[in-house]
Amino acid sequence: MDRDKLSVYGWNIFIFPHHFLEKVFRVFPQNYKQVELIRSLANSAKLDFWVPDHVDLVEPGRRVDFRAESHVSYDIQALLQQNEIPFEIMIDDLQEALDKQRDSNIRAVHSYEKYNNLDTINAWGANLAAQYPGLVSRSAIGNSYEGRPIYLLKVGKSGANKRAVFIDCGFHAREWITPAFCQWFVKEAVNSYGTDTQFTNLLNNLDFYVLPVMNVDGYVYSWNTNRMWRKTRSANKNSNCIGTDPNRNFNAGWCTVGASSRACDDTYCGSSPESELESKAVANFIRANIPSIKAYLTIHSYSQMLLFPYSYSYSLAKDHTELNNVAKGAVAALTGLYGTKYTYGPGGKTIYLAAGGSDDWAYDAGVKYSYTFELRDTGRYGFALPESQIKATCEETLLAVKYIANHVLNNS
Repeated sequence: MDRDKLSVYGWNIFIFPHHFLEKVFRVFPQNYKQVELIRSLANSAKLDFWVPDHVDLVEPGRRVDFRAESHVSYDIQALLQQNEIPFEIMIDDLQEALDKQRDSNIRAVHSYEKYNNLDTINAWGANLAAQYPGLVSRSAIGNSYEGRPIYLLKVGKSGANKRAVFIDCGFHAREWITPAFCQWFVKEAVNSYGTDTQFTNLLNNLDFYVLPVMNVDGYVYSWNTNRMWRKTRSANKNSNCIGTDPNRNFNAGWCTVGASSRACDDTYCGSSPESELESKAVANFIRANIPSIKAYLTIHSYSQMLLFPYSYSYSLAKDHTELNNVAKGAVAALTGLYGTKYTYGPGGKTIYLAAGGSDDWAYDAGVKYSYTFELRDTGRYGFALPESQIKATCEETLLAVKYIANHVLNNS
């Protein structure tokens, strides 16, 4: 039988290429020796880190979720056991989980309770703008590296000098639950207007800029080619590796911590701040509308967290107390529906340091209420969250977003 050999710390691991399963591990390194073993494995076995999103952020006492390709997964399991590193297998067969992810029986082209591809989402946005001209308008804020338009929906009753909330989804291609939330939010807005007093009040007094898919090229690639793709799809000079992490590409402590300067890494910060057309489009739009935009909400998955600045340093934001109180209230509103537990706090202290994030950038640009949501779940499915959880995830998240929007309405 053909076999490859992997060498880690003097262990010779034989890789048999047949009938093995791609797995997601949760590992609990207890000390720096175990962290070093994970780091050496990361390079030799090309692990895909889910949480934290880069091997350099692994530290003792913090759980690590990573995906191991089928040809190395059994060897990694054996190595963890031999070195007495505590672990559990979160997903035993990732391909099966991904096959089952699309468990909705809905056959309609577009549905709010299934994952929709980019063409479907774009057509949906155009249809809504045509159907509700007094409430929804659509514009392109730029084009992607591969030339796709990046569509933004403006949702709200037209009026002079309105304040605004900016919401984006689909920064990281594989986080499919996030575009589903942006679509759900717009649906709820148009369906609630005139019937739900609270939402009607929000739409009369605020505009919501909703960007359903920020990283359009990556999202298409995650549908057509590699479901686990994260980055953009831009070419990199002097490298065969493609793409930049758009959430490390903003000018907020750019590439100083928790980001990589190596083009092949999933957290590659890019050649310069806003090197990516997609990041630049978002930043340009926010800069152009900075007097009116009072809140910036960027939707990611997974981990069930509500984070606010800073992530590029451990220092607290000048509005820390208020941001923390608003997060507390938003999480309470979310948890009240289905009991889903969220943690909240400043990014750097709550999870890990990561520079170049859009939330830190927006805050430093003058958008006070700047938050990152990490939606369901906490790792049972991770990025393979089934469609059957879309409805509940979006319903509870909507309550948190409405809570923040109400605070903005009354306090900005």
